Amino acid sequence: MAELERCEYYHGLVDMGSNGIRFSITDLRPETARILPTLYLSRAAISLYDAQFTPSSNDPLPIPQETIDRVTKALLRFKSTCHDFGVPEHQIRIVATEATRKAINPQEFQDVIQEKTGWKVQLLEKEVEGRVGAYGVASSYANVSGLVMDLGGGSTQLTWIITAHGEVRMYEKGSVSLPYGAAALTKRLEAAGAKGSKTYKSFEQEVMGDLSNAVQQIEIPEELFRPGKGLHLYLSGGGFRGWGFVLMSQHSIRPYPVPIINGFKVKGYGFQDTQAVRAAVFNEDTPDIFRVSQRRASQVPAVAFLVDCLSKALPSIQDVHFCQGGVREGMHFAEMEPMQRNEDPIVTATKSYARASAPEIVGLLWSALPKPSPCPLTTAVLEAFAQALHAHGAYPKDVCAGAALRSTSTGFFASTHGMSHEQRAVLAILLCERYGGFRSLSPTEQDFYHRLLQLLPGNLSWWCMYLGRVAAVAAIVYPAGVVREQRLEIQTCWGATKKGKAKVCISFSFPALSRVDEMDEALKDALEQVDDVGRKKKKKWIAGHGYKVEVGIGR
Repeated sequence: MAELERCEYYHGLVDMGSNGIRFSITDLRPETARILPTLYLSRAAISLYDAQFTPSSNDPLPIPQETIDRVTKALLRFKSTCHDFGVPEHQIRIVATEATRKAINPQEFQDVIQEKTGWKVQLLEKEVEGRVGAYGVASSYANVSGLVMDLGGGSTQLTWIITAHGEVRMYEKGSVSLPYGAAALTKRLEAAGAKGSKTYKSFEQEVMGDLSNAVQQIEIPEELFRPGKGLHLYLSGGGFRGWGFVLMSQHSIRPYPVPIINGFKVKGYGFQDTQAVRAAVFNEDTPDIFRVSQRRASQVPAVAFLVDCLSKALPSIQDVHFCQGGVREGMHFAEMEPMQRNEDPIVTATKSYARASAPEIVGLLWSALPKPSPCPLTTAVLEAFAQALHAHGAYPKDVCAGAALRSTSTGFFASTHGMSHEQRAVLAILLCERYGGFRSLSPTEQDFYHRLLQLLPGNLSWWCMYLGRVAAVAAIVYPAGVVREQRLEIQTCWGATKKGKAKVCISFSFPALSRVDEMDEALKDALEQVDDVGRKKKKKWIAGHGYKVEVGIGR
């Protein structure tokens, strides 16, 4: 694609939030728009919220000239960056939220920006801000169904959301906005005094009352209530992301293998354990926590206060999902066609690596599953796997398996927006097994392999190892990923072991070979590895999940 054609799809956006100002350039080419590919990201640590207060007073002040000057300098620098990237001028915009909206001098602030940069500020109303945030959350997963909270510096928004077939349903007014952002809560709590004091208790009752009223106001649909299980809660905003990274640092899998907040999931009771989070942050013996800055750490007591109030005001919560989606993601996602929004991010991310016959490889993988199949892998995951099957094929043999294992956390697909951690682990294990799996990993990667496996529930890990090894056979038979002629047929059914337990009977046929003994060593080894995954060993069957495999070979 020519340079001018590429630039046609570049969009620059400034998210002027309460705690900081974020600058981004996103490539919205139709083929990959769903995952919002980012060309440039930067952040100016300018807190418009803090700038409107003095340390000794809670009375708001106009945004000072010094802060306005810092903002305009940062914007002019971004304008130069947009020019370097070739972003069309009409595709650059500034979006401002709570701190600008509630400022004493918002018009003066906006006028100076327009005079200095030539850009008009788009000031979001609070309900619109909540709607944009909800779309940001919707972009963060293939599908979303539950309550949504966006915790900014000056405010927090609450709504519900259901996505299906690219359509996004939410509370008709967008959201309910409450003045309880992380920075705002910090100031209010300082004014409220010691925990247990009359003022503190009064403020706590105020917040819980407002949250309870907000829950009533948004009228949560009955379909979101899972009998006996509770709601799913989706969280975005810097305060909640910081909370999520603390929880990640305390996860039972240590160190946690995926250093990305989007897609991280915890149980409701873990999210609500505010004492554990406080201890993790403020214990002198605790090392620095990844992605938790000093400012975020200072806001932990305020977020803990809000979480305590939420646990009393919200309906029962089953799982809590953390999201990267914010104003940038929400603005772009809201403007997509439903067909684009309906794409599964894991499929979109691997599309550019697909070889000509990826659909035929998907068919082979399906034929390797006995019917009825207890394998929980989705069509989207198998399609993504087939598309990425040869992505690391030209790497040196020493690093193929390791590079494939890391591809979803720090490699090719790490920046994909919208993948859950489970999807990342599934694709990584599948691709690693395609290149030999655990036995092909260097010692530095073997522990990482086991930590990724622990992210997968039930028998999913065994099926990933099994299908990864079947795919290795297909990759040897079709090294270019092109099926010009039928060289491989797979038939699979259920059988029974001597002890009456279920076993997978898989038969590989090679029509292009005149004799079975014409198989080379690589193909023989790949077939042996399929058989090997059925042997019950500690490193192959996770938590006792797996099946014996009987491999048959024919012409």
